[in-house]
Amino acid sequence: MVVLTARTLVSALRPPYPYGDELVEQIAFTLRLCWLPLLVSTFALNLGAPGIQAAGPLQAFGALDRLGGFFVLTAIRWIGPVVTAIVVGGVAGTAITADLGARKIREELDALQVLGVDPVKNLVVPRFIALVMVTALLDVFAIVFGLAAGITAELIYNQSLGGFFATLFLQASVTDVWGSVTMCAAFGAIIAVVCCFKGMTASGGAAGVGRAVNQAVVISIVGVFAFNYVFTAVLLATNPELQTIR
Repeated sequence: MVVLTARTLVSALRPPYPYGDELVEQIAFTLRLCWLPLLVSTFALNLGAPGIQAAGPLQAFGALDRLGGFFVLTAIRWIGPVVTAIVVGGVAGTAITADLGARKIREELDALQVLGVDPVKNLVVPRFIALVMVTALLDVFAIVFGLAAGITAELIYNQSLGGFFATLFLQASVTDVWGSVTMCAAFGAIIAVVCCFKGMTASGGAAGVGRAVNQAVVISIVGVFAFNYVFTAVLLATNPELQTIR
């Protein structure tokens, strides 16, 4: 996987760039598959635990206006990026693994190499760039609908939205947003490399493709959570003001 990552980065930067049509197709394909599951997941998860359940104790203490600051942690730093990675990995990642795995089983990848076509350049690079771009874009999408769930929770408790937005903008910072989007872009890179690798190394017929898809999802999610831990630790260590409750 490390070697494939290096080859993918070099191929993406080195001309020629024959994968334009494939890149657009992969971006449209990923967006079409992921936008609705992501909308439902982020809205439901943010409305449930952080929204309804956290609003109850806050209301008991007369501090329901602090819910906006709470959603900086849940929607922007936590639920938005993680749910985006899980949806992209579980929906688009599995499709990529199955597609490349089927091509490997049918020996199409070997045929491309015989014809002098680099599979990494023409198949892996467009999927890698597409997942990096789309995952970062969908993170913004998830943050918007996560905050919409917080607004809905405020309305359910018949509260004015002034306090919600006041604490939201007081606690949030530009670092929170760019950190979330950057982390999601890295999630997309991890998912793309893992899924492409498992697809291109599948063996054993249709059953082998199924195993490759299963392994790709598991490894992708483990990699996402491991990177999330490291990235969050580094971000908080380099920006200690993010840990200050205002």
